[in-house]
Amino acid sequence: MTSRADAGQLSFVQLQAQLEATPAAKALRETTFVVVDLETTGGRASPGADGVADAITEIGAVKVRGGVVEGEFATLINPQRGIPPQIVRLTGITTAMVHDAPTIDAVLPMFLEFAGLGSARKGGDDTVLVAHNAGFDVGFLTAAAQRCGLGWPRPPVLCTVRLARRVLSREEAPSVRLAELARLFAVSTTPTHRALDDARATVDVLHALIERVGNQRVHTFADLRAYLSHATPAQRRKRTLAEALPHRPGVYLFRGPSDEVLYIGTATDLRRRAGGYFNGSDRRSRITEMVALATRIDHVECAHPLEAGVHELRLLAAHAPPYNRRSKFPRRWWWITLSQEAFPRLSVVRAPRHDRVIGPFRSRADAAATAALLARFTGIRTCTTRLSRTGRHTCPPAEVSPCPAAPDITAAQYAATVQRAAALIDGTDNSALRSAVHQVTALAARGHYESAARLRDHAATTIEILWRSQRARALAALPELVAVAPDGTGGWRLAVIRHD
Repeated sequence: MTSRADAGQLSFVQLQAQLEATPAAKALRETTFVVVDLETTGGRASPGADGVADAITEIGAVKVRGGVVEGEFATLINPQRGIPPQIVRLTGITTAMVHDAPTIDAVLPMFLEFAGLGSARKGGDDTVLVAHNAGFDVGFLTAAAQRCGLGWPRPPVLCTVRLARRVLSREEAPSVRLAELARLFAVSTTPTHRALDDARATVDVLHALIERVGNQRVHTFADLRAYLSHATPAQRRKRTLAEALPHRPGVYLFRGPSDEVLYIGTATDLRRRAGGYFNGSDRRSRITEMVALATRIDHVECAHPLEAGVHELRLLAAHAPPYNRRSKFPRRWWWITLSQEAFPRLSVVRAPRHDRVIGPFRSRADAAATAALLARFTGIRTCTTRLSRTGRHTCPPAEVSPCPAAPDITAAQYAATVQRAAALIDGTDNSALRSAVHQVTALAARGHYESAARLRDHAATTIEILWRSQRARALAALPELVAVAPDGTGGWRLAVIRHD
């Protein structure tokens, strides 16, 4: 495989610049936090059994960066329904107060623009959304965006409830309610169950919590997310193994104490992907064990993910790393092929000897079932008796799954059946598939609906695997293939694939 990266070099530079500008890569003091609080008519962001959802009555938000408030946003919202008495008692917001307020479809675009999450800001690359019990607030905002026909930009989210529970002991903070944390940290704004007051109080709580983790090597938003994860201290200490990797596509190799390869993977961003193994997000025991053994990470930088995928396959075959599941069975695929004998059969094999094949299949059972269906409608024999070229096809009658081939025929007569099966594999004769579809219709007409459904599903699967096999063979037959795909940043990924 030969890669031509020059044509896409500018786009990769742009991509790297964008990655370095994301909150995950920035220091916390350079990250823009938009702290938001909502008041609502109730606790249901999505419709319940009665088909009714609650609505937002007030949004308050504070934009802060480096400890400096850069702006505030506050407005009442007309929920277009009455506000329940218990909500009025809690918030003080009455139906009369919101009667002349704008509706959410007018307010939400303005809030997204304020937060840096509007379309002009490319989805909020520079914004972390913060809320106390973020699941509640973000759930209502997401549901509102969907009802308004707006695409939710999916910004990174930080929940101060979760952060407080991670930072503070139970003795220090038995409760992590906003009012209790405000008293603990003696913040300047008292929470009042009004959106802007509560957002201002959450800003002070956020700063106090970030100060607590500053001496634990938490310097970026990525560090903070890792700190909030289930990673052990030993895992987090190993994050330095990924710091030398570039923000580029490629293949990474975890190596153990004796420099043996433990695990191989691909990534569109090597540093971000490899660093993710140290934040506890992958809870699989074998991955946790692998990270504990790792002493360094090698990498192969690639022009794009396609090249990385090819390198990965070659490295898996060369090293067979113990913590890659698929490397333990590098030839586990199954194929269907016409056997090389006087009276050929559809055989299920590991390694076909020619390119007229169907597959690959993940299991031998799937391959055998597809071969049986094709034999049934092409007339290829399924009996296993060895027949000479001068012999005739004869096999004892069977009450269950009889051999589809015509009885008492010579090899010359059988050749037409073999040719029909070969044409089906090549995609030049689909008469066997039409016969299967007609059989489905006939079974349904006789009222055998379960049998018709099974045959229908099996035939559909067979058609899909035949189409994929024919497409793969057509591509493999090309001496040179030029593949181009957009890279998502205005550039293109270009690959040239050749074989002799």
